Amino acid sequence: MNYKMMGRFLAQVLSIEGIFMVPALCISLYFGESAAVKGFLVTLAVIAAIAAILSLLCRGAPSAFNAREGLVCVGLIWIVMSLVGCLPFYISREIPSYVDAFFEIVSGFTTTGASIVPDVEALSNGILYWRSFSHWLGGMGVLVFLLAFTGEKGQGFTMHLLRAESPGPNVGKLVPKMRETAAILYLIYVILTIINIILLVVGDMPLLEAVSTAFGTAGTGGFGVKNDSLGSYSPYLQNVTTVFMILFGVNFSCYYLFLIRQWKSVLGDEELRLYLGIILGSILLITLDIRDMYATLEETIRHAAFQVGSIITTTGYATTDFDLWPSFSKTILLCLMVVGACAGSTGGGLKVARLLLLIKTLRRNIHQMLNPRKVEIVRNNGQTVSQNILDNTNAYLAAYMIILFSIFTIISLDGFSIETNLSATLCTFNNIGPGLDAVGPTCNFSQYSALSKIVLSWGMLAGRLEIFPILVLFSKDTWKRR
Repeated sequence: MNYKMMGRFLAQVLSIEGIFMVPALCISLYFGESAAVKGFLVTLAVIAAIAAILSLLCRGAPSAFNAREGLVCVGLIWIVMSLVGCLPFYISREIPSYVDAFFEIVSGFTTTGASIVPDVEALSNGILYWRSFSHWLGGMGVLVFLLAFTGEKGQGFTMHLLRAESPGPNVGKLVPKMRETAAILYLIYVILTIINIILLVVGDMPLLEAVSTAFGTAGTGGFGVKNDSLGSYSPYLQNVTTVFMILFGVNFSCYYLFLIRQWKSVLGDEELRLYLGIILGSILLITLDIRDMYATLEETIRHAAFQVGSIITTTGYATTDFDLWPSFSKTILLCLMVVGACAGSTGGGLKVARLLLLIKTLRRNIHQMLNPRKVEIVRNNGQTVSQNILDNTNAYLAAYMIILFSIFTIISLDGFSIETNLSATLCTFNNIGPGLDAVGPTCNFSQYSALSKIVLSWGMLAGRLEIFPILVLFSKDTWKRR
């Protein structure tokens, strides 16, 4: 195990985390928020000390880096990043419990948006900014940022780290070099975020609120700056957010192909068409189901479109209390929690790409049962899908179901309703945010025990990192010398 290389990466990631914490410190200084200033300064000092020690101990790290080390490195870095990133919440005493603070920042970095804060508007501006920015940093991935914009070179570990951190069944290259691919993806991410901020400001949203909301939208996170999420904002602002939530749920490779004028490849993308089809179908069904709950058809469609976009992209914003909707509409939202967004996006969930592969594999297996001698291959966008990818997809689904039921069983010890616990499990493991019943859009997760919060935090990390980088940390084979 190349511990020195992993230590060097950890030092660099912590340094990046500290640098990105500086704007939050400046905001707290500007508004005279002394408790938050203390929290950020102490955290920056801790980060500087850890990064300096690791850099000193890990000099001359060998360049060899395999897939096992890539998985371990990503899992450990996200855990340490969360353990340190929650310190401003805890030191400032704006979240007095360290477990609660850890839950909140894990929810931020994993772009979940589940919160334990009962009164969001009571938080200081600097803390609110850091809380929302954690979505943006975690959305595309901190290691993707490191590989895109630092001087790190080396095809081997670049591919292993990107595969371990990036969402979806497979990581491909847009250009020959993975580092350039990471840079292109982040550039698209930044541009879309800036456009989102501009459109929100045009709609008279205050700048700091617009930036925080755009961070949550871009990272498909969902931490709001108001207690009612986006419910009190104008229809224009809600519609802008709906559009951008859906845009950030699209595979970013589609944007690159669109920019280089390969429009046929984008329009013919099977995952994109299924993603948009699910969205449009869900909006139509929910609109018909809730048509009597709102005064006008426009308002009905707006709320239906917003919540469908928010749930399938795993953003978690809300414009209305959808826990009051009929059972049919809530069932659709529960299904969307599992489906999630596209692979290669900032969204969570099972991913539309995996759903597509599972459907095609099921169809192939049925055909083979009926025609045992017939050889049928699975294709996606006209290209043959390797059996290795199909096996990995099946393994992911098996691990997904085992972890889902394990989390659900453990948190059931707290005695809440099945609806509460099931939706809490789904919305944290799939990185969505609000659930139903006691964890609905007008409630929060503060009522769960410390054990349940730790388990749910672990679930959020496992869901964001596609399960395996977290699971390998608990395998004895991972730590054996080879």
